[in-house]
Amino acid sequence: MNNDITKIGEVKSVSGNTVTIQLNDDIKSNLPIIDGEVYKIGQIGSFLKIPLGYSILYGLITQIGASAIPQSILEQAISFSDLKNSQWVTLSLVGEQVGKKFERGISQSPTTGDSVHLVTLDDLSVIYQGGDKQASVKIGNISSSTSLPALLDINRLITRHFSILGSTGSGKSNAVGVIVNSIENKHFENSRVIIIDPHGEYSESIDEASVYQLRPSEGKKKLVVPFWALPFDELMLIFGSSLNDEKYEYIREKIVGEKKKSNATNSYGIDEELITADTPIPFSIKKVWFDLDDFERRTYKTNSFLDTDLEKITDGDADRLISNKYKPASMGSAAPYANRYAKGLLKFLDSMKIKLLDKRYSFLFTPDDYAPNLDGKITYDIDELLFSWIGTSGVTIFDLSDVPSEIMISITGTLLKIIYDTIYWGQETEVGGKKQPLLVILEEAHNYLHSGSNNISAKTVQKIAKEGRKYGVGVCLVSQRPSELDDTILSQCGTIISLRMNNFSDRNFVRGAIQDELQGLLDVLPSLRTGEAIVSGEGVTIPSRIQFYKLNHAVKGSNPVVSERWSDKKTHTKEEYSNVLKRWRSQRFYEEDHGDE
Repeated sequence: MNNDITKIGEVKSVSGNTVTIQLNDDIKSNLPIIDGEVYKIGQIGSFLKIPLGYSILYGLITQIGASAIPQSILEQAISFSDLKNSQWVTLSLVGEQVGKKFERGISQSPTTGDSVHLVTLDDLSVIYQGGDKQASVKIGNISSSTSLPALLDINRLITRHFSILGSTGSGKSNAVGVIVNSIENKHFENSRVIIIDPHGEYSESIDEASVYQLRPSEGKKKLVVPFWALPFDELMLIFGSSLNDEKYEYIREKIVGEKKKSNATNSYGIDEELITADTPIPFSIKKVWFDLDDFERRTYKTNSFLDTDLEKITDGDADRLISNKYKPASMGSAAPYANRYAKGLLKFLDSMKIKLLDKRYSFLFTPDDYAPNLDGKITYDIDELLFSWIGTSGVTIFDLSDVPSEIMISITGTLLKIIYDTIYWGQETEVGGKKQPLLVILEEAHNYLHSGSNNISAKTVQKIAKEGRKYGVGVCLVSQRPSELDDTILSQCGTIISLRMNNFSDRNFVRGAIQDELQGLLDVLPSLRTGEAIVSGEGVTIPSRIQFYKLNHAVKGSNPVVSERWSDKKTHTKEEYSNVLKRWRSQRFYEEDHGDE
């Protein structure tokens, strides 16, 4: 191609990777036609090239107009009024082509007076098609040239983590679905992807996914999270613990004792010295409650406080959470005598009992075959659970939409901790992350990864972000409020996919996570179309403005369509409100005969 046809200007100033270009005054149009193709000049996010002997430098336009003029030139121009017909752009250099090979970074810089040219389709093909074909998945088209597919390198994308950021309605969920389906359609037969889905949006949009729900619909599987797999602090948090240190440690030691008994009952063969309250060994939470409750309620015939002197009236039932009954203690110095060694736990134990009986928590405290009996014996162990979650290749979706909001963080963190600990301790096995890598996608990440938070979710994701790549675990953060995310976690993301973003503080937060010379691109974020994104970092050959494909089955939104609902002429009855009141009082979202009892 004749270089005179594509030449549009020359270099006027160079500062590091930033180049200021003055466009030719004789350019007839901002939409020149070359070899039948229409090219746009001066579009933010589009490319220009600077030929230098055997190599060609490529850069992204980050600024246009008067703001792109260097201050020294602008001051001189004001004096001599010689810029009235000039057009200026700022270019950020991002890569270099030698022969037919394109690479990120540059080995040399341009100088003033070097000619600047349009980037043609042939040039773009060299840039975008030069990556590893086996490792690349198609997710959409390059915005400036819709005939070119936008590719992601999953090797760099997953092992170095990535984030998908954008305002509500910008297309984040569609982007997640497109990326996951592209991975699956690439026929990676041993892929493993997990999606933490707090709103139940992805169950219909991801091809051939295994979906786990608290109340599974047709074709879905039941989600259970055994309480005994939770770290002790998280378990106590669910019960609303506000105990002092002495009472807290008293309960901890009781649980450790039950786990040691279960170790013997289930023949685990674990050294007792290694067992802590956090060790994932099954134990009966009902028995712990019953024993603690019984000790608090005891009264005695004498003040010797021997078990044989108990003033028991009726026997309770640990499995049904019914307390033993004792004669009320005397107010004076006569029998029955109260237990002077009691810890004052009855208020806490009443709160604990309410949670154990609450049907909303049945997936946790009565998890089907994973629930221990009073002796700590179980039918299935965590290995069975893990095999169903990640034992086969493909996509697993944890639909947490029915999880009570007050324990969402604990449940999310526990799921992640169970899975990551499995990958960590299995790193030298065939099912470890080194042999079968794992991608974890965290939808609505800002809800449980707040800046400065110290909950189990934040701690686990921080651990994955910092060391997961060594063990084959990648994480994807999906958020509409990046400014609320822990910046330590976001800084670990090697690729950032930024969709339309209207909030100024969110855009500023993203600025801090991308390289300085590309920050001018973020000024276009508020004007991006739905599904359009600026992608920068390890996962792409070169920072790009792309348009994601549209999913065949749209991601189910969590909000009702107001116009449709308000157009519905259906009338309602008082009985329906009576039913709602019944659900409210019984703390359940569904009918008794539709539960998981």
